[in-house]
Amino acid sequence: MGTMQVAFWVVAMLVVLAVLFDFMNGFHDAANSIATVVSTGVLKPQQAVLFAAFFNVLAVAFFELKVAATIGKGSIDAGVVDHHVIFGALIGAIAWNVITWFYGIPSSSSHALIGGLVGAAIAKAGTKGLIMSGIGKTVLFIFVSPLLGFLLGSLLMVAVAWLFRRSSPLRVDNWFRRLQLVSAGLYSLGHGGNDAQKTIGLIWMLLIASGYASGTDHSPPTWVIGVCYLAIGLGTMFGGWRIVRTMGQKITKLKPVGGFCAETGGAITLFLATALGVPVSTTHTITGAIVGVGSTQRASSVRWGVAGNIVWAWIFTIPASAFIAGLFYWLSFTLF
Repeated sequence: MGTMQVAFWVVAMLVVLAVLFDFMNGFHDAANSIATVVSTGVLKPQQAVLFAAFFNVLAVAFFELKVAATIGKGSIDAGVVDHHVIFGALIGAIAWNVITWFYGIPSSSSHALIGGLVGAAIAKAGTKGLIMSGIGKTVLFIFVSPLLGFLLGSLLMVAVAWLFRRSSPLRVDNWFRRLQLVSAGLYSLGHGGNDAQKTIGLIWMLLIASGYASGTDHSPPTWVIGVCYLAIGLGTMFGGWRIVRTMGQKITKLKPVGGFCAETGGAITLFLATALGVPVSTTHTITGAIVGVGSTQRASSVRWGVAGNIVWAWIFTIPASAFIAGLFYWLSFTLF
């Protein structure tokens, strides 16, 4: 009974840590869904944050938990998972999120979490603890999601330019100010649908490993789903303004029509990835779409130096969070 009680408190503390990561994910990624609406002046920052948070939480009603299943059962062998691995993974992901938030770099919470899981699992059991099919499709989408965002954002921009070629710039601007609310809502829905599920999957993995849930269950406990969606919504409400500035103003200057095309292209990419059960980076996706929109005007309208710095952060995310996670797995295992 005594050891069970200790195990319960360990699990409870790790669940709290996971929910904190989820909150930070919303806080860190708030910029992705609202940067364009804020930078085009359609909504004030405070209004945009509440708007995005609402759609983050609403996503619970729209998406199957396929991403949660990829994280919970499809990334690391169940036999390798224990509380030390989960602790290392979470600290690796949270530490990298804090570092990139502090410097205003829009990196990926998703890949920080995947990196954390990979680093902690390798520290415990070497590469044999990894399920390469799940890890592989996540790594593939590091390249696919921004490219798809870029492609859809630029195609939508070209299509809109052709459709409205006879309209006055003022009329186009007024139309797309309203339509941007639709595209931002869709993007926030996609963000909540993909990102909240990552933490749901992690907590589910922890509960299975510690005996508080069955590995044969087809879906995680309802309370886990509810808590994770609320946490990401609250995180978005408290949004990270440093990153809003980078996304909305430093990469390229956006008009409402560009904001609409970027968000819609990004949203389609997220919906597709979530349907396929792939945990993608909302940051990569919207950055690709913004660059795609900017490049249809002229290549010089994109500040490639800023975009280049962001790409470096993407490349470093998985190895950096994996390294920190491995270190904290070792500390946790050694000390406790």
